[in-house]
Amino acid sequence: MHLQKRPKAPVLPPVMEPVALATLPPPKNPPLLTAPVIEIPPMPISAAAATPRRERKHLAPKTATAAPAEEAAPEPPTDETAAIGDLTAGGAANPQAQEEAASLIRLIEKRVKALPPQTARKQRSQVNRVQNFERQAQDALKSGDVEGATTLATKANLLLDDLDKQTGKE
Repeated sequence: MHLQKRPKAPVLPPVMEPVALATLPPPKNPPLLTAPVIEIPPMPISAAAATPRRERKHLAPKTATAAPAEEAAPEPPTDETAAIGDLTAGGAANPQAQEEAASLIRLIEKRVKALPPQTARKQRSQVNRVQNFERQAQDALKSGDVEGATTLATKANLLLDDLDKQTGKE
């Protein structure tokens, strides 16, 4: 291959005398508006965002003397809560929902026990998650939180469905 040489620019002689800078005359028609002064907040530091911290939820330790949440003395209603009324029907007021949550928890227990041992070993982390949601649902039901128990049991049930789909593909 033949390499072409670039043409070199001629070298200019150095300036030995200082040159006076020209000054512009002010405009004949000055602007009608002045530029506003805007205070901008300081730029965020990216070093602080480089390593996000995970917040851990700390559960209160279980004690034998802890009273259930529904036995606590209710607070007097404020103007907002009086206008809205009761938001949920509570555990004792809705025995049908309580029974549905309990039956869903029992169904999850049966499904976990019915898992083949090989699947339970391969998918141990998924099975642990299901059992964790099941325990939390039982605790919520015992404390009178029927809605929370139903939500947690539903999550466990969905994880079991996902586990069944994964094992069906193998």
